[in-house]
This record gives sequence, C-alpha cells and structure tokens, in this order.
Amino acid sequence: MTQYGFYVNTDICIGCKACMTSCFDRNDLEAPEKFRKVWEFGGGEWTKDDAGAFTQAAFAYYVSMTCGQCEDPACVKHCPTGAMQKDLETGIVNNDKSICIGCMTCEKSCPYNHPVKLADGFSHKCVMCTDRSEDAAFDPVCAKACPVRAIEFGSIEDLRAAHEVRRSEERRVGKECR
Repeated sequence: MTQYGFYVNTDICIGCKACMTSCFDRNDLEAPEKFRKVWEFGGGEWTKDDAGAFTQAAFAYYVSMTCGQCEDPACVKHCPTGAMQKDLETGIVNNDKSICIGCMTCEKSCPYNHPVKLADGFSHKCVMCTDRSEDAAFDPVCAKACPVRAIEFGSIEDLRAAHEVRRSEERRVGKECR
C-alpha cells in the first residue's frame, strides 16, 4: 500500500484560503460546509520601553488542514456500522453511504474534527479528489490552487524524505516544549 498525504509549509502559507475555496467549489459544498480549513494562529505581547512607550511583538501563522487519512483512523475504529473504512491500496479513508446512518460518531472521534455532515444527512470528507475520476487518479485541487505552493501532495514516504530536516527540527523543538 502507498499512503498518500499532504505536506503544508506553514513558513510560506499566507492564509489566502485559495485551497479551501477550490475544495469548496470542486465538491459543490454550501456554507458553512468545509473539507479543508485554514486556521490562523497568532499572539504576541506588549512591552514598555524606558520612555514609557508600548511596542508590540506579534506573530501569526496559518495552517491548512484536512483529513489526515490516518494510519490507524479513530473514525474507522468508532464507526458503529462499519461504513467508515480505509482503502488498503491508497490509504484513503472514506465511508460507504449505503450503510452510513449519519450519526457522526466519525466526526466526534476524529482528532481533526474532519468528517462533516452534508445536506444529505451523511458523513462526508476529503478523499484527495479521487471521487470523480474514472481511474481514481490523484489530482487534489487544493494543492494546485495554492498560489505560493505551500501545499505539497504525494506519497507520505516521498514527502517525509523531502522534508526530513524540517521533521527533525520539529521533533527537537517539540521535546524542548514538553
């Protein structure tokens, strides 16, 4: 099995939401439905200098998120009907609408709060744009729409190899923060 996924470079993402909008349009979603969400994180502090003036040191960054197609998906484990399944060839997690009851246990159990209930009453989610292709070819519109190419799509193995230095830095920082 080849597991596919996304790498989002938060250093260059500008928060324009082109990825979110293209996904919204491609999947014919209606507000407030979203398969991809762009989150903004920010903070900072005010400091007082010797003259009594205040200055602000602020930061902001953006994270574009969708279903992580988890290796061991909680949504699959907790689906009471077995509708939510992981494809063993592609690693894509999807559900069988013929047995889905719309209980949204999948959404409640997902750490990313990803599957969403659409107007038809069933759970829906990102399937990496494979649902409308006859050959199930991957062609995610979110990655193509990003004007700064902050979203990369490919096999997890290739993405990890391409971003190994960054991953080791994140691991080191993560250990220091705990």
